[in-house]
Amino acid sequence: MKNLLFIISFTFITFTFLSVKGENLTANVASINITPPLEMKYTLGGYGERMNRPAEGIHDRIWAKALAFKNENHKYAVVTLDVLGLPTNVKEDLLQRISEKGWNKGNIMLLPSHSHGSLEMAALNSKNLLNSPQIGIFQPELLEFILDKLEALIIEADQNYKSVKVGTDSRQIDGLNRNRRGDPNVDNELIVTRVDLKNGNPLAVLVNWTAHPTFIGGDDMLVSGEWPGYLQSELQNLIGNDVIAMYYNGAEGDMSPVLNQQANGAYEKIELYGKKVAKKAFDIYNEIKPKKVKVFCYSYKTLQLPKYKVHPTFMETGGKEYGLDENTVKLVMNMLGPTEVGLGALRIDDLIIAGVPGEMTAELGLFVKNSIKTKGIECVAIGGLASEWISYIITRDQYINGGGYESSVSFYGPDLGEIISNEVIKTAQQLTKTK
Repeated sequence: MKNLLFIISFTFITFTFLSVKGENLTANVASINITPPLEMKYTLGGYGERMNRPAEGIHDRIWAKALAFKNENHKYAVVTLDVLGLPTNVKEDLLQRISEKGWNKGNIMLLPSHSHGSLEMAALNSKNLLNSPQIGIFQPELLEFILDKLEALIIEADQNYKSVKVGTDSRQIDGLNRNRRGDPNVDNELIVTRVDLKNGNPLAVLVNWTAHPTFIGGDDMLVSGEWPGYLQSELQNLIGNDVIAMYYNGAEGDMSPVLNQQANGAYEKIELYGKKVAKKAFDIYNEIKPKKVKVFCYSYKTLQLPKYKVHPTFMETGGKEYGLDENTVKLVMNMLGPTEVGLGALRIDDLIIAGVPGEMTAELGLFVKNSIKTKGIECVAIGGLASEWISYIITRDQYINGGGYESSVSFYGPDLGEIISNEVIKTAQQLTKTK
């Protein structure tokens, strides 16, 4: 039974596809090297102190990977990228290239790892006309390079579909992440999704773990996928058989990685940590027994955002880092800040990936996950920074009383966290109705 529902109102547009014919699910996976040539003189993102300095070398290559599912006339692609984040225009520009092949806002989710050793987000923003080294300067040739790569990636994944079996499991892992704000909320759930071909050969594995990739600092100027890059490469080595490992972050707004191990500098830290998480994921992977999929469905909603608002403490933290005053940040938001945002969710049997378009704090992330979980939905993963970055997404109390960096870089007022959380829950809960 299928139901294609379009709901239009003054506040949002919703696309929902529900299916109970998951046993016919097919899939394909592809990967592509998205490391730009150094001659392009692109900067690395995540730290205003870099002042748009170009990358000085390549420590490890960065990748984009696509896992495409297809059930009769419906398909969905999960795309992971070893980058800091994405401005709104990247998905819009990509869809202009591939919409004729059946892709739309509702059936693609782009999931950046949030690597602080990778591309500057503002350099990909075609609306960025500020020419500010603190924020990052738009590079049209870099945007074109990434779009070419993503287009080729989707086209490759969107063919040669094969029957698959899928299984997901999770485990609480202590000691590998912490709440950097000192809040008691820590999301330490490691979620692994195993996708095998019908004959049992591995095709892909998805890993969701919540922590900032910030071992690399502002003075480290080599391109890197950070610890998620090593997680993926190590997991591929452990599994073998040409499997493609894909990583996506969670509600990492206030979550930091923890490495209780001596290391010689940032680049050794990312290797040690990534391999450690990979081994934990491999243990879970080996316990998963993939099965024919019974439920495959997805949903998507476009939501109007509150008005832009500069946080009272912005100048003490984010403003100081990026060299902005209150008037300048208002100009930045008017030029670059989206007024609406897309919210998407995907369900494959007992897994739901709920996309969150920014950096949500752990308290909200846990609330969202626990609100979606129900009978038959054992694993709920937050897809952090999904398809676009709008802001830090925090609770009202964190906005008003919490202070700190996360509060100051929340740009839509004290109610943004509640609004986004509730709408993400509603979007995902539509998928729990299919059995």
